[in-house]
Amino acid sequence: MKEVAIIGGGILGLAIGYELGKQYPKFKISLFEKETSIGRHQSGNNSGVLHCGLYYQPGSLKAKLAVNGIREMISYCENNKIEHEICGKIVVASDERENGLLENLALRGEKNGLKGLQFLNQSELKKREPYVKASKALLVPQEGIVDYMQVMESFSAFIKENGGQVYLNNKVNEAIPLKDGKILIRTEHFEKDYDLIINCTGLFSDRTYTSFTKKKSPIKIVPFRGEYMHIAEKYKNVVNHLVYPVPDPNYPFLGVHFTRMINGGREVGPNAVLALKREGYKNTDISIYDTLDSLSYKGFLNFLIKNFSFAMGEFASSLSASAFVAKAKKLIPEVEEYMFEKRGTSGVRAQAIRSGGELEMDFNIIKENNQIHVLNAPSPGATASLSIAKYIIRNYIS
Repeated sequence: MKEVAIIGGGILGLAIGYELGKQYPKFKISLFEKETSIGRHQSGNNSGVLHCGLYYQPGSLKAKLAVNGIREMISYCENNKIEHEICGKIVVASDERENGLLENLALRGEKNGLKGLQFLNQSELKKREPYVKASKALLVPQEGIVDYMQVMESFSAFIKENGGQVYLNNKVNEAIPLKDGKILIRTEHFEKDYDLIINCTGLFSDRTYTSFTKKKSPIKIVPFRGEYMHIAEKYKNVVNHLVYPVPDPNYPFLGVHFTRMINGGREVGPNAVLALKREGYKNTDISIYDTLDSLSYKGFLNFLIKNFSFAMGEFASSLSASAFVAKAKKLIPEVEEYMFEKRGTSGVRAQAIRSGGELEMDFNIIKENNQIHVLNAPSPGATASLSIAKYIIRNYIS
C-alpha cells in the first residue's frame, strides 16, 4: 500500500485525491488543508464558469486539458447531481480592430476542437442579450456555469468514504526526505512519513517547492486580486448569460465581463490589481514580506514597465466604482453605478511571471524524486481539474 500526501485543499488537490482513489483504491490518501474548510482561496472565490478552451494556444497543455476537462466536469456534475448549466457565452468586439481579434479567436477555438461557434447578427444578439452593444459577437455554446463548492465537497466526501483522510486546520510546515526513500511530513499537529507527496498549494506553490526540494523555484508567483461588483436584484435582467469582451493581446487577463452565476445572481468583474498579500482579498490586507517579495522581483517590474497603462487602469478601477463601471459600459452601455451593489466578492489569482515580465500562461507541473509539484494551474484550472488530475497520474504516478 502506497501512502500519498496531498498538500492543499483546493479543487485540484481534491480532484487528484478523488482520481487516485478511483484508479488506485489501495493507495492511502491524506489531504492536508491549512484552513478550517476546503476551497477557501482560488477555488472558492471564482465566478463559477465552465471554460471550454476558446482562448488557449492550440497544442498547449492548457488547451488539451481544457477541452477534455469541461467534458469530464460536466459528466461528473451530471452523475453526482451537482448544480450546473451549459448556458453558453458571447464574446464581444467593439470596433474594427477587435473584429479582427475576434475572428482570430474563433479560429483558435476551432483548432482547439470547440463545436458550434457562431457569429451572431444584430437580431440574434438582441434576442439573446438585448442590452449588449457589439460590432461583432461570437457565440460559444459549450461554456457554462457550476457550483464549484458542491464539486469540491463531493470530491472530499469520496476521499473520506474510500478510506482517505482530509485534515483541516492542519498546515504542513516541513517535508524531510528520509534514507528509506520516504518523506516525513510535519504539520501543526502531527508528523508521519509518506511514499509520495503532491504540492497543490496554489498561491504558495513556488515557496512550497523551495521549502520541500531546497531548490530555487523555476517560476515566481505574484498575487493579483480580482474584484467583482454585484448587480442589484431589480436590475439583473441587463444580462441573461455570460458576456465577455474580446481579450486584447497587448494586455494580460480577460477583462471585465458579466456573469450569471448558478445561484441566479449577476456579477461584473474582475479587474486585476497587485495584491499586497498572497491571500489579500481587500486593499487593507497587507503583508510586508509578500509586498516586498513581489516588488523586488525583476519579472514583476518588467511586467509593470510593459503594461504600465493597463496596470494604472486596473488600479483606478479598484479605488473608484465609477472607473470600474466604465469598463462594464463597454459591453452594456446602459449600466449605471446605481445598478450595482457595493463591492462583492474578490479572489486572488496565483499568477506565475517569468523574469522577463511575461506571464506563464500554461500549466506547469514538475516531479522531483517522489514529490510532484503543481507550480502553475491558472484558469481554467477549476474546469479542467479532473483532466489535470488524470494527466498527473498518467505521467507522473502510473
